[in-house]
Amino acid sequence: MKVKVLNRNEEEFTRERAQDLKKVHRNYEPTLHQFQRAHEYTRALNAAKLQKVFAKPFIAALTHSDGITCLARNPRILNSLLAGSADGDIRIWDIPVQRTLRRLKGHTGAVKGISFAPDGETCVSCSTDCSVRLWKVPFAPLEPGPVEADEAAVFEFQGRNAFRAIDHHWRQSLFATAGAAVEVWSHERSEPVNTFSWGADSVLSVKFNPAESDVFASTGGDRSIALYDLRSARPIRKLVMQTRTNAVAWNPMEAFNFTAASEDCNLYTYDMRKLQSAACVHKDFVSAVMDLDYSPIGREFVAGGYDRSVRIFNFNAGHSREVYHTKRMQRVFCVRFSGDGSYVFSGSDDMNVRVWKADASEQLGVTLPREKHKAAYNKALINRYKHMPEVKRIVRHRHVPVAIHKASKMRRIVQDSDKRKLQRRIQHSAPGSITVKPERKKKIVAELE
Repeated sequence: MKVKVLNRNEEEFTRERAQDLKKVHRNYEPTLHQFQRAHEYTRALNAAKLQKVFAKPFIAALTHSDGITCLARNPRILNSLLAGSADGDIRIWDIPVQRTLRRLKGHTGAVKGISFAPDGETCVSCSTDCSVRLWKVPFAPLEPGPVEADEAAVFEFQGRNAFRAIDHHWRQSLFATAGAAVEVWSHERSEPVNTFSWGADSVLSVKFNPAESDVFASTGGDRSIALYDLRSARPIRKLVMQTRTNAVAWNPMEAFNFTAASEDCNLYTYDMRKLQSAACVHKDFVSAVMDLDYSPIGREFVAGGYDRSVRIFNFNAGHSREVYHTKRMQRVFCVRFSGDGSYVFSGSDDMNVRVWKADASEQLGVTLPREKHKAAYNKALINRYKHMPEVKRIVRHRHVPVAIHKASKMRRIVQDSDKRKLQRRIQHSAPGSITVKPERKKKIVAELE
């Protein structure tokens, strides 16, 4: 004879300590939970709304005495940031304490570029006074309080023309400067090791590839993007666009891909092996894009524009996932990601370096395991129901200044008008007489080798 009994083990239900969580046993049979999807949707809607409620991205403003022209983050230390201003002043900031560690004195013109050496202990800066200076970078002391002190340069390199940008090699004691031409310098020599010029009367920016460190790119005043290789000591390829490119940044995880910030309010991501077409066009700015920088993991980048806004894009997304602005922030000339990808720095000509959260609604400080689990659960809910109209509307909505809103509205009207005009031309022309260029190829004029 079979006898069915209910067996209950007391150890599975009894807590050993008062701090232990109570074990809850659930039956996941779908027929027993008929309203599970409806409950989940309500939770996703509430999570999306709470994400907006707690979205407070601005953290701090670090004040200078003139407009900020360039920024650089230390590759070895998370809390160190270099900022250069238009009055020739360079400051080393200790970000967590919001204090100035050193004031690097020496430049008599506006500082146009700063870059760290790979060891994180030295940095180089260039200025419109035709000089490049090499500096020692101290570490932040453990004791609190102000540590501000002036420091002189270790070495000075003199050039023939004003410099516009500088970037250090990721593995060697070399750095490249942009000015009348692209020049590669060594720490041990007072004259350039290599000089590259290819048609541009002035070079605006230069950037080394972090993955393939001997390859670097430059942007010129002739609307060009040029690629160089130090191993062959010659230019590789040149791309001419319709509008000028202000800055370029390499993806640290994809050695062939780089993104260019253009004057036509867009950013273009290219594969250096296939420059005939852009891999992605990133839109949303309503004025010229001045600077950009990739996060250390290469999945997103931050860009600053002349329209007084900072935007964060996913590396393969056409539109920004986040936009930051304040009432007092003016034209943004430089942006950087922090070394851990959690924060964003922006420098503008209102004499402030601003610190933002990369994730606007992220909770700062130490979080408990239950809080981490709850945040991950809310994020998973939003991701699951992101296609639902109400959730999609809440997640995508951003408040922007009136000037940006009006300018973007006018841009949409102009773009729609151009699209209608093109469609009517095609309708009233002979078949095949009008060729329509795709958006990714429209701005490319020529590719030179």
